[in-house]
Amino acid sequence: MNNLKILYEDNHLIVVFKKPNILCQSDYTKDLDLLTMVKNYLKEKYQKPGNVYLGLVHRLDRPVGGLMVFAKTSKAASRLSKIISNHEMTKEYLLVCHGNLKGKGIMEDYILKKDEISVISNEKQGKYAKLEYEVLENKNNLSLVKVNLITGRHHQIRLQFAHRNYPLYGDQLYGLQDKKQIALFAYHIRFHHPVKDEIMDFKLLPEGGIWDEFEYEA
Repeated sequence: MNNLKILYEDNHLIVVFKKPNILCQSDYTKDLDLLTMVKNYLKEKYQKPGNVYLGLVHRLDRPVGGLMVFAKTSKAASRLSKIISNHEMTKEYLLVCHGNLKGKGIMEDYILKKDEISVISNEKQGKYAKLEYEVLENKNNLSLVKVNLITGRHHQIRLQFAHRNYPLYGDQLYGLQDKKQIALFAYHIRFHHPVKDEIMDFKLLPEGGIWDEFEYEA
């Protein structure tokens, strides 16, 4: 069933691992995307004829891996979208950036999207962007950082760190074009179930590549 890694599934939603370099949804490349893969899984598992409903309520950039939640009903999709827009879903990332960043802090900027890239506005134009970060480890002029994403702007994490001269390892767009896999991973999501009175909390740590250079517990 598409070799999907599924962390949780019920009648209302499904939480899956998006592998790096897989699209969230179809684009001009026509490459296989995660939305289609999950739909195919549901269609096969439940032997559903015709189209399968699956709501895409948030996204990850194509090169970025990590946890994603999809809605299995329109009701769940509407409620999850509201949870996200109200900043009531915890979305935490791990990243490796160049340089020896220290401590913890907040990054606040205004971001303008220009075609396929985004830029920091110095005149408070565009959309307000905020994140919180905590450095977990420094090694070989690289920093392992945990990020709590407060707003979800286009390329926000990548852009805000690069703007402060801490470009992400392997970021081909805003970084050093070092031909490595980008070290950005959506490892933790936490939210109130859209239908049931439950807190949903999921974590998945990245493995392989530059991640194995660090020893940590997030």
